[in-house]
Amino acid sequence: MSSFFSLITFLFLFSFLTSFRASAQDPYFLNHNCPNSTTYSSNSTYFTNLKTLLSSLSSPNASYSTGFQNATVGQAPDRVTGLFLCRGDLSPEVCRNCVAFSVNETLTRCPNQREAVFYYEECILRYSHKNILSTTTTNEGEFILSNPNNISPIQKQINQFTGLVSSNMNQAAIEAANRSIKFSTIKTELTELQTLYGLVQCTPDLSRENCMSCLTSSINRMPLSRIGARQFWPSCNSRYELYAFYNETAIGTPPPPPPPLRFPGSTPPLTSPSLPGKSGSSNVLVVAIVVPIIVAVLLFIAGYCFFAKRAKKTYGTAPALDGKDSSD
Repeated sequence: MSSFFSLITFLFLFSFLTSFRASAQDPYFLNHNCPNSTTYSSNSTYFTNLKTLLSSLSSPNASYSTGFQNATVGQAPDRVTGLFLCRGDLSPEVCRNCVAFSVNETLTRCPNQREAVFYYEECILRYSHKNILSTTTTNEGEFILSNPNNISPIQKQINQFTGLVSSNMNQAAIEAANRSIKFSTIKTELTELQTLYGLVQCTPDLSRENCMSCLTSSINRMPLSRIGARQFWPSCNSRYELYAFYNETAIGTPPPPPPPLRFPGSTPPLTSPSLPGKSGSSNVLVVAIVVPIIVAVLLFIAGYCFFAKRAKKTYGTAPALDGKDSSD
């Protein structure tokens, strides 16, 4: 088991070092999707409306403090709708920098396309000639990243880890769907030296039901047996890692995670015995052990008193031998 934990620690350090970037650098580009099914010309009304939209989203007056804004410019068939979504743990300055940077690259990465989505580490930028507001999009624009390393070569440990990731990420999805900003994180201690971090987010224009449905599908699409993975759709995204990839200070203390899963067998659980959230299981275990002991002690005392009283009565009424005292 010690070699297993050593492997996790090594993979964690490797993943962290290869993913580290200075905050002063430009936003980190991940992927984009711009289908060629519909296009526009450079002298079209749609292109004029698109430039107006992008200018609006990247203006100094945009809602960088909330991390989300949408806008619509023009009339059908040249109407264009767009939005940006910044990661919920980032500052308005980081959000603004990412949006401005992505707008500058938009027409280079997707020239002449009427719809496109751009994924960056810090934000998402999207526009379309279709109505994309308050609508869940999970049939196009998908993007998945995962660490090539599995959590363990042992299937039993893989199943245990997968269960822990799934339960914690789905708990975060419930919390995000119930919040107005549609964003939530989780932090769960797996061992004394290893912690699971997770993040889920929807565009805030989605309803609670649509956000929950999108995130549930997103989590199920990720390879949960890896030491880290993320999944993106234009409407929502999910991510988990074995290092702190989000700004814990900015989001405050995350809500307590659900009770860790227990699996039968000789393999010790990945969760630490000192973790919070286990009081219910601990109390049941204590009751199961203490109650039979108390019952046994009470029966022993009752039996002892009964036989002691009986013995005392017998010795006190026994007749003397030959009518004489036994000392003669």
